Amino acid sequence: MSLGEDNTGYGGVGGTGQTRTRLPESPGADPYGTPRRPARTSRSLIMVVGVVVLLIAAIAFANRSGDEGPTAKDGTKGAPGTAPTAASGERPVEGKNGSIPVGYPRTEEGAQSAASNYAVPLGSADMFDRDRRHAIVDTVYAPDVANARQGDLDKVYSDKDFLSRIGLRTDGTAPEGMTFVSRIIPVGTKIDGYAGDTATIAVWYSSLFGLAGDGSKSPVSESWYTTTYQLRWIDGDWKVTDFTQKPGPVPVGRDQRASDAQEMADAVNQFGGFTYAR
Repeated sequence: MSLGEDNTGYGGVGGTGQTRTRLPESPGADPYGTPRRPARTSRSLIMVVGVVVLLIAAIAFANRSGDEGPTAKDGTKGAPGTAPTAASGERPVEGKNGSIPVGYPRTEEGAQSAASNYAVPLGSADMFDRDRRHAIVDTVYAPDVANARQGDLDKVYSDKDFLSRIGLRTDGTAPEGMTFVSRIIPVGTKIDGYAGDTATIAVWYSSLFGLAGDGSKSPVSESWYTTTYQLRWIDGDWKVTDFTQKPGPVPVGRDQRASDAQEMADAVNQFGGFTYAR
């Protein structure tokens, strides 16, 4: 939950639509490892970094407490811990609890669907509303874990200093004229472990976080994370028992102009989010 002030990498140059290709400095060099042009330091960039650090710390506070990849339908083996993500044509889940899909099959694919779908509400702006947060936690967490998590999460999301630092009012709402954005967009999942009634699933995703509006000191920025969920099969469904988060992998940025505050606010209000069941 990066600012586009001085993005480098591949893309249009100066708005001309021309294409620029960056070549490695030496044969076989990794383009992600080559030196980059230092980004311009700015007050807004520092504030965005501070917001991201705060949010990661909040999530960590609230949640403290290998095998070979599956065989594809054609009988071939994928890379370790990976699996095809193309649609199978079969509906992966039938039920919903509110807006959150539930009722996943007791399979590796079902566990991946659960993890990616649960990641969306857990990283949403709804977590800053007490009633919605309680509904999300009760839906995605194992019952014994949910009871303990509610108190910790209430403490984090009602902390006045935390809310002030990310630009929100004490009730978790955005100031007048501002639109609060907190969305995650899953890119893929990976099985780190599966034992029938337990699963460890890593979800790689991009995150949008910040305040859209004129004069925002925390403009909406993009970041990349991988969250690894511990799941347990309980009463016919997968439930979260714990998770850990780490930054990246982060792709090279493109030379695209950052949208202005109004354009970003309009996009958030006009484009709805998705669920990501496989």
